[in-house]
Amino acid sequence: MKRKNRSKERVTNLTNRHQVRVRFNDCDPLNIVWHGIYVTYFEEGREAFGRNENISYLDVKSNNFVTPIVNFNCDHKLPLTYGDVATIETIFVDSPAAKMIFKYNVYNQREELVCSGETTQVFLDMDGNMSLTIPDFFMEWKRKVGLVD
Repeated sequence: MKRKNRSKERVTNLTNRHQVRVRFNDCDPLNIVWHGIYVTYFEEGREAFGRNENISYLDVKSNNFVTPIVNFNCDHKLPLTYGDVATIETIFVDSPAAKMIFKYNVYNQREELVCSGETTQVFLDMDGNMSLTIPDFFMEWKRKVGLVD
């Protein structure tokens, strides 16, 4: 299978750091965070980024769009355990396509990389139709933060 050319996408300096405390119900019987919880941690980071940058889920919805995840990946490096405080670093990746890409780094209390990953979201209108062009409100946001002229 040939990988898509992503050469026009670029990691930006638009980042947000958000802390979460590992809850009891995040852990498996080995007392480490269950691998499926990291999608939730990424979502918490993405929501914190969105609130800070005025592109939260509620902002997107108020512009009559939703942004479902169409791709998710996560590479695990070290475990987190119950009671740990983790820092989720969320980084916006600019793309000329009508999608939102975020990279994530999750660090433990010693600032060691626990996991890294990426999500891709597309824009759907309220009838479920995928937008093939960047919605006006998102293009305006990109202009405001200096990603486009």
